[in-house]
Amino acid sequence: MLPQLAVSLFMAILFLQSGLDKVFHYRGNLAYFSAHFKKSPLAGMVSLMMPVITLLEVSAGALSAAGAVQLLLSGTATLAFYGQAVAAAALLCLFFGQRLAQDYGGAAALVPYFLTALAGMWLTKGA
Repeated sequence: MLPQLAVSLFMAILFLQSGLDKVFHYRGNLAYFSAHFKKSPLAGMVSLMMPVITLLEVSAGALSAAGAVQLLLSGTATLAFYGQAVAAAALLCLFFGQRLAQDYGGAAALVPYFLTALAGMWLTKGA
């Protein structure tokens, strides 16, 4: 149970911080991402992508946090598994955006997080 709990808490911290930062500092994040994607095929879609990635990140963090609580209270990992699955989906979206923006360093930095999400899914499957 400890590895499952650790991954769930890691993803909860990662995605709640990132998602809630987008919620509370929406304009600043929108300006940053608009500049980041201005030379990519996604340039005109940033205002549509921001709510989607924000929802994915907050959902991944909330499910991971709820999964950690569920693990502690009942020993089951259903919510933790779904948290890791949504985290993997969010990371795939972020990776796709970084690659299209030709920010290869930023894309590469996401790989360890994605592998952690996959490991978390494996650890929590059927638990």
